[in-house]
Amino acid sequence: MKPHNVVVVVPTYNNPLSIQAVISDILAHGYKVIVADDGSDVHVSSLYENENTDNIYFVRHENNRGKGEAILSAAKKAKALGYTHILSMDGDGQHLASQAHKLIEVIEDETIIIGARNFDLDNVPLGSKFGRWFSNMWACWDTGYTITDSLSGYRIYPVSIIDLPIETHRFDWEMEVLVRHADAGKKIKEVVIECYYPLAEERVSHFRKFGDTVAIVWVHIQILPFKWLKWLNPFSK
Repeated sequence: MKPHNVVVVVPTYNNPLSIQAVISDILAHGYKVIVADDGSDVHVSSLYENENTDNIYFVRHENNRGKGEAILSAAKKAKALGYTHILSMDGDGQHLASQAHKLIEVIEDETIIIGARNFDLDNVPLGSKFGRWFSNMWACWDTGYTITDSLSGYRIYPVSIIDLPIETHRFDWEMEVLVRHADAGKKIKEVVIECYYPLAEERVSHFRKFGDTVAIVWVHIQILPFKWLKWLNPFSK
């Protein structure tokens, strides 16, 4: 798979302190980028009105629709531009463009590749580590794959994700896309990456620890009964 078939995608919502640095990091490593502005108060494209944007594409939602919808809009744009895969990076500065090659080097057709973050850092809260463990338990159960960082937003997706029957829209979308992709008989794999985990006072996150965690668990609760029926059906493959 040639690298030019992959374009970096950055879903962003009100990350004014980090988004330009993230985009600069991506461009400095030789990648093109689609910025999916999910209803930010300040249009991200307006920050580049007097700059060369040959390697930047913008898609925008006028109202905030959720991270999943932003990634899907970017995937549709990528497909229209002729790309076969997208590499998603968050707009808060945690993800490093220097790690992208690790995912790109192992790219396969119709495979989701997760960049599993190194959480062995002093400033990663215990709550975040527990949340990752809890989410991973459900992800492994529902996909049949060993997944160690189901909450990582650093991923390569084939653009075929736009055809999956996904009903969620926000952070829970990142879990449902794994489950639906696996249900379609397609592969998931991981590679270990390094990331920058800022101090608490530096973080800009729209993840609601309680509400979004409940939403992620609800994805599994809704899907599991159908999986049990499938497992009990002697005629299912």
